[in-house]
Amino acid sequence: MRTVDGPPAIPATPTALATTTSSRIGYWTAFTIVLILLAGAPLVLPPFWQRFATEILVWGLLAMSSDILIGYTGMVSFGHSAFFGLGMYGAAAALLTVTPPNLWISLLYGLAGAGLVAVFVAFFATRLRDIYFAISTLVFSQIFYVIIFTWTEVTGGENGLTFRQPPLTLPGLDSVRFTAVTFHWFVLAVVAAAYLVVRRITQSPFGKVLQAIRENEARTRAIGYHVERYKIVAVMLSGLVAGLAGALYALQNKFAAPDFVFFIVSGEVVIFNVMGGMGTLVGPFAGAAFFLLLREALSRYLTEYYLIPLGIVFIVMIVFLPQGLLGFARRALNR
Repeated sequence: MRTVDGPPAIPATPTALATTTSSRIGYWTAFTIVLILLAGAPLVLPPFWQRFATEILVWGLLAMSSDILIGYTGMVSFGHSAFFGLGMYGAAAALLTVTPPNLWISLLYGLAGAGLVAVFVAFFATRLRDIYFAISTLVFSQIFYVIIFTWTEVTGGENGLTFRQPPLTLPGLDSVRFTAVTFHWFVLAVVAAAYLVVRRITQSPFGKVLQAIRENEARTRAIGYHVERYKIVAVMLSGLVAGLAGALYALQNKFAAPDFVFFIVSGEVVIFNVMGGMGTLVGPFAGAAFFLLLREALSRYLTEYYLIPLGIVFIVMIVFLPQGLLGFARRALNR
């Protein structure tokens, strides 16, 4: 695979090597601290907030999947609700048809469902650019929404599908039923692993090409890269991660419903990215946490009017924090 790194690399000076090593130590230290805090959160939080913390991880994973397209490839997608929803229905199908219900098979079915849809969407949508790509993903998500909503015999229609949560099974160990705390730890482990894999991919030569497409698609094509192939792989990768989030959400809530395939979910995912900071992978998690906590707080006091201040906050952030919460935090630390 070719790289887009430009001229031959200049040997790093001892000062540059020391700075890089220090930066890596700082990153892994911060990552470990955040992981410990997230793991300890359900031990001190009341039941409602235990569940809420787990949901933030799942929605953050969905937002991170969208960041692969929006932040790294420059492709705004309004079709992630389809990937998320098919991940939910894939997990539900496994738990309702496979005996005995198996956690890992349900995740595999969720990934397969989202992956198939991602291949279908990518094949057609990546032939388009900019607003046309965004509209095509929106249309595809609504097509799948209508199919799921009306195919009552298979999907349960408006009522969706319900099932029992499978136990945790590991090789060499007895199966164990999940509690709220152990399920949070399971979701945290899956989300952390997915984040590290996606981070490695975005830092690879493949990820550099995606960023080159975002910066200048015509020039990337002119120097010999098959842009459409890279876009297709990016959409498939993004769809798989979104499907994983959908399967986790279904496992937590023990149901799959057509509402989660509706385009509003895709719109919220884009908002998570804008609020948290696009092209960062971590920013979407921060954006999801900020948005969900703010919505929960406002809805408790303003009931049906909570969307008005929520919208105002979003507009203010776009105007004064265009790089999102993560960009603001970085500028504050560099002062």
